[in-house]
Amino acid sequence: MLKTFTNPKTYTAYIFLLPAVAILLAGLLVPLFNAFNLSLYKWSIGIPWEQAQNIGLASYQRLLTDDYVHRSVGVTLQYAFWIMVSEMILGTVLALMLERSFAGVAIFRTIFILPYMMSPIVVGLIWRYMFDARSGVIDYYLEGIGKAIPPLQSFGFIRQEWLSSPQLALPSLVITDIWQWTPFIFIIVLAGLQSLPAEVTEAAYIDGANWLQMTLFVKLPMLRTLLLITFLMRLIDVFRALEVLFIMTFGGPGISTEVLSLHIYKTAFIGQELGYAAAISVLLIAIVLILSVGILKFSNPMREKSDF
Repeated sequence: MLKTFTNPKTYTAYIFLLPAVAILLAGLLVPLFNAFNLSLYKWSIGIPWEQAQNIGLASYQRLLTDDYVHRSVGVTLQYAFWIMVSEMILGTVLALMLERSFAGVAIFRTIFILPYMMSPIVVGLIWRYMFDARSGVIDYYLEGIGKAIPPLQSFGFIRQEWLSSPQLALPSLVITDIWQWTPFIFIIVLAGLQSLPAEVTEAAYIDGANWLQMTLFVKLPMLRTLLLITFLMRLIDVFRALEVLFIMTFGGPGISTEVLSLHIYKTAFIGQELGYAAAISVLLIAIVLILSVGILKFSNPMREKSDF
């Protein structure tokens, strides 16, 4: 990598990239610096900044013993894990199913991307009413099936308190996010599949590869970089998710669905602790950064030491 930087042939490329990189770094580092600077002060809305009290790293010391933050970190990681696993698998499978052209494929593709085009606020309102224990359509059909086939009632085919139960609230939010954001994975993977070189797939078919072998050993390995980038993009989005959770549960019942982004909102605008909220924001950024770097390192286990 060092040789690449000292190669005169690459200077022109770096010169053209420099303005874009400078803008991206400024857009990242300036807000991060402001957040860290704010975390060093005890300040709330309505108090002039000149009266803010500099408390140093006290907010970060508080983070180490704050059980609510620790619980929010756990909820966030659990929420992100199930969403990422489910959406990556479902989006990729749907893209593989609809890769080929057949009668009505355009209709199916359009239907699948419709949830992605909706506002998160609208999605939250729709699913909140669908999960409603009194008038929700989900409980209506569950109860109807349970009455028609009584033995199924012991398997949960009865009315459920989806958003009021600590055990069901988080899975309900995961289902909602999967419904809205799986199309995002589907669109990107489908575009990647359609851009694969036809010569490679044709050669594999000539060699006798079936659909499963073609998918596992040809297509998915060629889409590895695309899938990794898509995964990281969604991971960042999941960690900053707020609107749907705000509408559907607002962190409840209790704090069973209070992810870090929602905890930051409550700390800043309800608890009026902007400095501490900024410290939690820095923690959230650090978690995303650590996970992203870890995933990138894990995805390149054969990287040579000479590349650094």
